[in-house]
Amino acid sequence: MPGGLIALLDDIATLAKMTAASFDDIAAGAVKTSSKAVGIVIDDTAVTPQYVAGLDPSRELPIIKKIARGSLINKLAIILPAALLLTWVAPWLLPILLVLGGTYLCFEGAEKVLAKFGLVPSHAEKGHGNEQGRVTPEETEKNMVSSATRTDLILSAEIMLISLANVDSDSNLVRVGIMVTVAFFMTFFVYGLVAILVKMDDIGAHLAKKKGAVAALGAGIVSTMPKVFIAIGVVGTVAMLWVGGHIVITALASLGFEPLHHVVELAVEAVADAGSAVQWIVETVLSGVFGLLLGSVAAFAYLGARRLLAAAKTSQTRAEQEAPAPRV
Repeated sequence: MPGGLIALLDDIATLAKMTAASFDDIAAGAVKTSSKAVGIVIDDTAVTPQYVAGLDPSRELPIIKKIARGSLINKLAIILPAALLLTWVAPWLLPILLVLGGTYLCFEGAEKVLAKFGLVPSHAEKGHGNEQGRVTPEETEKNMVSSATRTDLILSAEIMLISLANVDSDSNLVRVGIMVTVAFFMTFFVYGLVAILVKMDDIGAHLAKKKGAVAALGAGIVSTMPKVFIAIGVVGTVAMLWVGGHIVITALASLGFEPLHHVVELAVEAVADAGSAVQWIVETVLSGVFGLLLGSVAAFAYLGARRLLAAAKTSQTRAEQEAPAPRV
């Protein structure tokens, strides 16, 4: 009996060690894979505050909470099952999806750059934003949450696909654990940061009502936050171009198209003596330039397609108006 008890305790200890090792693998894998999605995270952080701009401050946090909940549902209930199914049934499809997703990131980043120079319409000109219309505040809030959740679905898909592509573990349990951890971490990190950024104006305004140095600090926060959002937007755009370009180059290499990857490798090797930091900068710049070129092509193609569709619709409408009325 004592021997059986000792054996049981030994089995429990072994199981505990294996469980702890699995948690270590999940934690390490989550940190590694999360770092690959930095560009999308920054862009998500930069995009989300626009949905609560101009609203009653008391509704900002509830709306962000609803968007965060929708984001978590997107990741865990829609994207993760679909992505895992693809890796088990059609793993060859993952690089193709990464090429498409990376191209979309490049398109988003390049569109913002081109819009700054007036070469393509901005989101505002395309009607992107808060449209109050004649709807009630409750309907407006519902529409905002719905719009933000749809945008998040695309960004979350990018985060999860990029993360899944960088999971090294052969254990399905560890893979699922890593992806679930990434989903929770990314959601709480992004929308927690968004909540802080959105409320900084209110915090600054509250401090500005005090006296002395505290009031000066509050006024400084209020005047600085618009610049902070601008800086986040710029960094997010650059990160999207860099990350998107890197994703496409790497995914194309895994599909057998390696010239772009070889060019980057040769450039990185050429500055090997300058240190790893310089190598990273060179790789980042080349990925960003490629991302800008690819995204610009996609942006102009998209703009051209929209104009052709609009022209076709206008011609059809004109033809219908000019057509003789049928005789009764």
